[in-house]
Amino acid sequence: MPQMTVNELLLHRQIDLALELVAGRSGLENKIRTPYIQKSGLAMTGYVAYVARNRVQVFGQTEISFLVTLSEEEQERVCKKFFDQRVACCVVTRNLQLPEVFIQHAERTQTPVLRSQLPTQALIDRVTKLLETRFAKSASMHGVLLDVFGVGVLLLGESGIGKSECALDLVTRGHRLVADDSVDLVRQGPMAIYGRGPDVIKYHMEVRGLGIINIKDLFGISAIRDRKRVQLVVKLVPWEKNVDYDRIGLDDKAFTIIGVELPLIVLPVRPGRNLSTIVEVAARNQLLKLEGYHSAKEFQQHLLSTLSAEADVIVEETE
Repeated sequence: MPQMTVNELLLHRQIDLALELVAGRSGLENKIRTPYIQKSGLAMTGYVAYVARNRVQVFGQTEISFLVTLSEEEQERVCKKFFDQRVACCVVTRNLQLPEVFIQHAERTQTPVLRSQLPTQALIDRVTKLLETRFAKSASMHGVLLDVFGVGVLLLGESGIGKSECALDLVTRGHRLVADDSVDLVRQGPMAIYGRGPDVIKYHMEVRGLGIINIKDLFGISAIRDRKRVQLVVKLVPWEKNVDYDRIGLDDKAFTIIGVELPLIVLPVRPGRNLSTIVEVAARNQLLKLEGYHSAKEFQQHLLSTLSAEADVIVEETE
């Protein structure tokens, strides 16, 4: 199960959180187990029924301003009740000064209290981005990921079917390679899947008979990119004479990756088929679909309208 220690949050530097430790050093190994944060507004009134213990608790100017207006007895009661929940950690924004009782109960319960100079919303946005990246569901797949006309195209298929050769042809046409052979995939948000190549084989491609080539060295920086959202899956399959392949495109197929359904095209492979051109057309067609235009459905509607009009003419002539 993914998790992150409070100490890792404190020391993180890729996203500037401007954090300092105020209290609770002995709890820095506390575990954050969810990417969601919580603003502890109601908790400062003493209502702690919905305080989530595994989340980062954020205190902004509203919460701290309210707390300091309370009597010393009320501050003691509220802080004791809140910190007895044993939350993972607290983060205070805007470099706000904390009542001594707040710090005392944090030390008592070994709850780290971190402080940042950032405004509340800016801190929430950055911490959320960091945690979503850390807790994102991930998977690895055998395939090739490319950027074709701005569309992230994931090529799948059995070994030796021609994925890398198709990808190489697309690169020579000006498209960009993200990953070959192994693609690391991560889910971000409810519907987005992003892919990249493992660091050890990044920018490299295996072409049977030619060996390992470096796309960046051969074609330049414009031929590669580090990361791309997957928007279309193209599965290459051996051509079988007795299989009825889709010839109209009305039945939209889907391929599920980490719980997200992505558009799928099953592309039969046989000598004489220009796969790279077909993949380019598939990417262009996907762009049209994203804009709300579905070629096959438009054709079907036009055909039905034409047939209906001709049937009306026949009926009129027979009358």
